[in-house]
Amino acid sequence: MKKYFLVLILIFSLFSSIAKKPNVVLIVVDDLGWTDLGYSGSDFYLTPNIDKLATEGMVFTNGYASCTVCSPSRAAIMSGKYPATLNCTDWISGHKMPWAKLAIPKWTQHLDENEITLAESLKADNYNTVHLGKWHLGEEEKYWPENQGFDVNIGGYKQGSPQNDEGGSYFSPYFNPRLSDGPKNEYLTERLANEAIKYFEIHKSDDKPFFMNLWFYSVHRPLQAKEDKIEKYRALRDTTKRHHNPVYAAMVEHVDDAVGKLLNMLEESGLEKETIILFTSDNGGLIGNRNKISKQVTSNYPLRSGKGDCYEGGVRVPFIIKWPEKIAAGTIDETPVTSIDIYPTVLGLTGSPMKPASEIDGIDFSKLMVQGQKITREAIYWHYPHYHLQGATPYSAIRKGDWKLIEFFETGEVELYNLHDNIEEDLNLALSHPEKVKELMNDLVRWRKKAGAQLPTVNTSYDETRARKRIK
Repeated sequence: MKKYFLVLILIFSLFSSIAKKPNVVLIVVDDLGWTDLGYSGSDFYLTPNIDKLATEGMVFTNGYASCTVCSPSRAAIMSGKYPATLNCTDWISGHKMPWAKLAIPKWTQHLDENEITLAESLKADNYNTVHLGKWHLGEEEKYWPENQGFDVNIGGYKQGSPQNDEGGSYFSPYFNPRLSDGPKNEYLTERLANEAIKYFEIHKSDDKPFFMNLWFYSVHRPLQAKEDKIEKYRALRDTTKRHHNPVYAAMVEHVDDAVGKLLNMLEESGLEKETIILFTSDNGGLIGNRNKISKQVTSNYPLRSGKGDCYEGGVRVPFIIKWPEKIAAGTIDETPVTSIDIYPTVLGLTGSPMKPASEIDGIDFSKLMVQGQKITREAIYWHYPHYHLQGATPYSAIRKGDWKLIEFFETGEVELYNLHDNIEEDLNLALSHPEKVKELMNDLVRWRKKAGAQLPTVNTSYDETRARKRIK
């Protein structure tokens, strides 16, 4: 089926217009929270380049990741399918909770090679393709970027964070089989930006457009940055503010510097008007130790909680798209957009052949962006039948309009929030709105059946004392 579809794309491309299609740069930052940028409300981190991107592009204030952890969201971006549809529902290789109340399902710990990825669709439509940075979608090489549609793979392999012989480092040597070591103490985020610039220089005169998948390892732990930037934020630190971790702030600025390099290169090379830029994150910001101010990583306020949890702080993320003279700058506050929509939206914007509707879960937002055409979305869903050290227990959730319902599998309890009135999710309306609970539960159960979502089961080895120690 995969080969058949790719052949159809090739035939389509031969008969399509000979005009060069737009380049695409997809930037995904790891663990970047909804308010971790200047334009979105940070009171500490400095991000002038990304703020400029937001000013010149279209910003979705209701941007979401398809999961509260990384691997499932990345699989969703590459496939256009919900993590539940792929049965890739936790980060690879996940937290093991043998004593928990529920036994988690045996989930798929890779992006299946039979999936037609976004890169493969664009490659078949005459695109050069390059992946830079984090991949984290399979232990074996057959699942790595060069076997998933990318001509070039710089830095993408099985690991989800920087590795070295001491456990992890953003400074060279990298111990990465897809990234050669640089000079001692070279910083990884800067290296990836420089590799992207090199790629631009090589391919800027090509007749073929390019698709660049730039997935930073930042701002995932370990928290490390260059000392001059850390000192800058130590001097600015104010613990009365929401954001006050100087190392994390420095990491965010490193990402902003990298984005600035790319934007400047596109402008200077004359490629800016020919290039679509998408910017997002794979899940909400990591809070860290919530009880010790010195250990806090970031804050997602006014959103509740963070990475690994079911609330808005775990899934609401920055979402920006820019295409000069094609997509008007502005803000979309109404319609939610999520990771699964990136695939069909990119194909819609590039005019590339679309996968059949039955083989994709996402919505094409290109007509909203280019033509202002209203997009109607019934609902979006999350399914996480796992435990996470940041606090999550197995759950499913649905957002429909302004309403969000969460079902917790351990207890069978549900929570209901109106996000328009209560974005903080601290007013549970389940008891006062039983009909809305019934409606959303019916929708959620129906979707789970359609997606073939795996459910947790009763754990016969449940030990409450051991489980509590691990989940905390």
